[in-house]
Amino acid sequence: MKIPDRPLEVVWDITYACPLRCSHCYSESGRRPARQLDHGQMLRAADAVIAMKPYGVCIAGGEPLLVKGVFEVIDRLSAAGMEVSLFTGGWSLRPEMIDDIVRGSFRMNVSVDGATAEVHDRIRGRRGSFDRAMSALALLDTAARKRRLSGGSPLGLGIDCVVVSSNFHQIEDFCTAIAPRFPELESIAFGAVIPEGLASREGFAQHELLSDSQVELLGNPEYGEHLRSLAPPSVRVATTDNLALQMHPDRIRGGSFFPVLQIEPDGAARAMAAYEGTVGNVLTDSPEELWRRAVERWHDPFVVETLAPVRTMEQWAEATRKIDYHFGSEADRARIDRRPEFVPTGPAARVPRQDSAQRL
Repeated sequence: MKIPDRPLEVVWDITYACPLRCSHCYSESGRRPARQLDHGQMLRAADAVIAMKPYGVCIAGGEPLLVKGVFEVIDRLSAAGMEVSLFTGGWSLRPEMIDDIVRGSFRMNVSVDGATAEVHDRIRGRRGSFDRAMSALALLDTAARKRRLSGGSPLGLGIDCVVVSSNFHQIEDFCTAIAPRFPELESIAFGAVIPEGLASREGFAQHELLSDSQVELLGNPEYGEHLRSLAPPSVRVATTDNLALQMHPDRIRGGSFFPVLQIEPDGAARAMAAYEGTVGNVLTDSPEELWRRAVERWHDPFVVETLAPVRTMEQWAEATRKIDYHFGSEADRARIDRRPEFVPTGPAARVPRQDSAQRL
């Protein structure tokens, strides 16, 4: 695959504000300043994203539904032909938002990281978060049904699950117990946890990163077919090992990488989505220059030398820590130094990560 001349997808963490405290949080949201732009600046940032001409835009965070005016931003992106998806933990979804969601042209993905409250709430760091996610799905399911019965286009309702060691055993339960509760549900996506942000901590890597055999299973199409056989026929099921985000030099040469640009809440653009280190700002730098700098970072000697030996998940986590500290700003390094030690609880405390492959 030839390196494209622009990002094929943009991930925009539109705020770092968040009511949850997920143990694996990639952006460390809720633990750092929101850095949110004002409404006019967000619209300017949206225009900058449109100028990049990506196929899709993911609005994430933090919790995007905390951002006043987020639906106007999404409408602007959608009107320009972007395929837009919004990712929410569900906690902040209010009934009065439904009209904006129903009239919009974007997908709604609710993040659910456990098929039971015990598992989900532990991973998400807040009691009651599973019930709030289920309530959000119920609200959206009802809205999707009304839209379908009125002759409108499908709402595009999905569940997104970050798979860690202590929820791996519940993957099938998503298909057999959760999906049937929501007749309008269109998709479930299972993605292996990436050693990024809080998920790159040594303690997390030891207890909650997936074993290499589990990652291999998530990348196996036959396993995806098995899960699809368990879910309702109308629900698409996707699994991914997320190794394309590693940006390993062998994968870049072979074309099996993810040409994405990630935007932080203040408009700063990350060179590589899974790593700290920005290369400019969408409010001040041209799309062409930002992308040129990003591609240059992929080939930086330090990046190549650090990622080239990586063959396992724990090696990836170690490489992430090195890259983050090398390319992160002084503020990034100070935040990394302040990260709390990961203290496993529940299944993560009882089952060593390296033994989890025996449960496959």
